[in-house]
Amino acid sequence: MNPLHVVILAAGQGSRMKSALPKVLHPVAGKPMLHHVVDTAKQLGAEKIHTVIGHGADQVRASLHDDSVNWVLQTEQLGTGHAVAQALPDLPDNARVLILYGDVPLTRKDTLEAMVSDLDDSNLALLTVDMDNPHGYGRIVRNDQGQVQAIVEQKDATAEQQDINEVNTGILAVSASHLKSWLPTLSNSNAQGEYYLTDIIAMAVDNGLSVTVSQPLNPFEVQGVNNRLQLAELERWYQSQQAERLMTEGATLADPARIDVRGELTIGNDLWIDVNAVFEGKVSLGSNVVIGPNCVIKDATIADGAEIKANSVIEGAVVGANAQIGPFARLRPGTELAANTKVGNFVETKKAVVGEGSKINHLSYVGDASLGRNVNVGAGTITCNYDGVNKHKTVLGDGVFVGSNTSLVAPVSVADQATIGAGSTITRDISEGELAVARGKQRNISGWERPKKA
Repeated sequence: MNPLHVVILAAGQGSRMKSALPKVLHPVAGKPMLHHVVDTAKQLGAEKIHTVIGHGADQVRASLHDDSVNWVLQTEQLGTGHAVAQALPDLPDNARVLILYGDVPLTRKDTLEAMVSDLDDSNLALLTVDMDNPHGYGRIVRNDQGQVQAIVEQKDATAEQQDINEVNTGILAVSASHLKSWLPTLSNSNAQGEYYLTDIIAMAVDNGLSVTVSQPLNPFEVQGVNNRLQLAELERWYQSQQAERLMTEGATLADPARIDVRGELTIGNDLWIDVNAVFEGKVSLGSNVVIGPNCVIKDATIADGAEIKANSVIEGAVVGANAQIGPFARLRPGTELAANTKVGNFVETKKAVVGEGSKINHLSYVGDASLGRNVNVGAGTITCNYDGVNKHKTVLGDGVFVGSNTSLVAPVSVADQATIGAGSTITRDISEGELAVARGKQRNISGWERPKKA
């Protein structure tokens, strides 16, 4: 089969977005729309992806570092036909060419695969959709036998043609050799003074090619974004699809309308996810996991039976089986919690490896640290890991008890079963089983009078 090349049109300004950010970089599910399209093209096995850029070209190019993308500059935006023509020199004559749009981010891989699977020099593949209100879209004009003859843009359509409900999505596929023959002959004699890519449909018919038509499962697959209202509408549809998937796969959602998946989320069975949970990046949730309200979880692995209580933030962390996190806990990158651990309210960890059964219950910061099994860290404990230039490590052995309001000035090591008295500032290593107390001597002064207001 001839190689597949994908041309993505991403040169438009998107003035209706009212934004300095190029339209194709506005995110859906936490990822720029253009990146969604590029990822789908890669899933199709495209030999090369040609992305036509114009407005904000440097910003668009800088957003995506991918050797599979060939950047094509369109210095003047003269229409879709003109945009595709800029990529012609980079297209092999024998290539099958699929044309996509940087502001149409959610077209399914299966929909596009069906389009290009039977594409050859004898046909052109077109993706259309039926709309109750087709105003503003190009209409699909068919003959009495139901064969596609042309696409007529809204501004050029007759009153009869404007009654047609089948519209053009803009997505089509055709051989590169045909594109190289047709695009140089396009005319801009139309209401918008642009070179329409859609004019090649009539050219294909005139040249004896058949036009193969397919449609997506859902119109949202081919919905483009021209303003922030449409962006929000597309975001909500995407999130509704994610919610349906999660419920099908074994999660109970407190409210399917109040969950956001902004990346790749895999789950086990029998989960409970409360309202306003946000999942970013690559997240894995085991079976019987409970996620409380208002939690944000990014690039993390949560093992079976763990409970993430309300308002906790987890990023770049591994949470072991049956661990309890929060409420109001923050696990930063490099945190690894073993099974049956506990990180309580208003605790922050970073690059902390915590052994099985250990607890950091509340109001503590533990960073650049290694904790053994069954360690108890009292409230208000701080690992002082930064000397102003370098980070240093704190090591707590198995069974260590750290009293409340302790400062551990790293580098420091506390051996197994050692105890640290509350209010201590620890600057030296502690041997196994020792009690360390490092605080000022208490003085009780008799006869002292409290200050009085003047």
